[in-house]
Amino acid sequence: MSTEKRSLQGIFLALAITLGVATGFTSSVPLMEFADFVSASFIKFLKLISMPMIFLSVVSAISGMQSMDEVKNLGGRVLCYTLSTTLIAAATALGLFLLINPVHPNIGAGTEVVIQESTSYLTHISNLIPDNILRPFIEENVIGVLFLSALLSLSILTLPQDKQKSLHQLFSSLFAALMQVTRWVLRIMPLGIWAFVALFTADIRAGMDASSLLLYLAVVVTANLVQGFVVLPLMLKWKGISPFKSMKGMMPALSVAFFSKSSSAALPMSMRCAEENMGVSRKVSNFTLPLCSTINMNACAAFILTTVLFVAMSHGVTFSTLEMISWIFIATVAALGNAGVPMGCYFLSSALLASMNVPLNILGVILPVYTMIDMLESAINVWSDSCVAAVVDKDLKKEEAAKEFAPAAS
Repeated sequence: MSTEKRSLQGIFLALAITLGVATGFTSSVPLMEFADFVSASFIKFLKLISMPMIFLSVVSAISGMQSMDEVKNLGGRVLCYTLSTTLIAAATALGLFLLINPVHPNIGAGTEVVIQESTSYLTHISNLIPDNILRPFIEENVIGVLFLSALLSLSILTLPQDKQKSLHQLFSSLFAALMQVTRWVLRIMPLGIWAFVALFTADIRAGMDASSLLLYLAVVVTANLVQGFVVLPLMLKWKGISPFKSMKGMMPALSVAFFSKSSSAALPMSMRCAEENMGVSRKVSNFTLPLCSTINMNACAAFILTTVLFVAMSHGVTFSTLEMISWIFIATVAALGNAGVPMGCYFLSSALLASMNVPLNILGVILPVYTMIDMLESAINVWSDSCVAAVVDKDLKKEEAAKEFAPAAS
């Protein structure tokens, strides 16, 4: 996106927020009815694309990997560290969420929500295996869709290379088409923001406590900072790699990711910095960083978990302890298909919430500040990618050194 378009988008965004607040305070019946119509239309659209987006994002991401035999060593290490760091990021976000407790009982007041009766943990496990391939999509069963997408993705990896490539291109093209539809909607997003802000302002006037939004932002930002400055440096230190030198070497790539709000856009610079400044071999860099830019989304998992729990609980949805823990894994799997595109985490969160029949007016208010969140998340994701690449490279070099030493010793 050009600088001129970014500036114009910012102007429309600010105007939408201003008009939304003004509309909420005027309490004009025709305007509020129109705002309700617009917000309802956006929710219907998100419900329309929610399940296909989750399914296609996961399948297109995993099916793009090479065959199991070729990635058994290198790919296995990358996946191990990627899943580990992403799970830790989601778990950290959950811990901070429970500690800070940003949800206030009346933040979702004034908005109706369909809350399904709570089911047992064994029922959730049973729902993993649907009796009809279309049922998870019809019933908007997120867990069932994730199960089907993972099952299909792994089966594709076992097929011959030509068939695997064809299927990957098919699902990637379908996902790209769906994302194109989403981009079209982004063009009229200011109208949606106006509607969400107007309804939210009216809710605040009716007694909603907006302070919890600040606590929510504190959870998201703190989770990212803990991941970037505590968890990942500890992983590097554990492998005997200097965190300070690594971060300094990756700073150009981190800057590109921060300002472009896309880890994929920073990929060329990331590969260059990893090879020239961190000493990562080209073989590891060429394999690990492109893969990680697609599936290693630490910050996205933290955002998805925090946002889903915050918005859902603000509207009266309750989660048991086991259900909260299960969201660590759901957020991790959902983040795999984010593909490093701008606002990818936001749309995945919207899709998950829409599939749960949770109103998205609060998510609409989060949207104006998501630009800043997205910048931080993109930088954290690239930093995580480089850390995984450095650790995998260190492991392989140790393994090669051990193999060279073994014949000499014998």
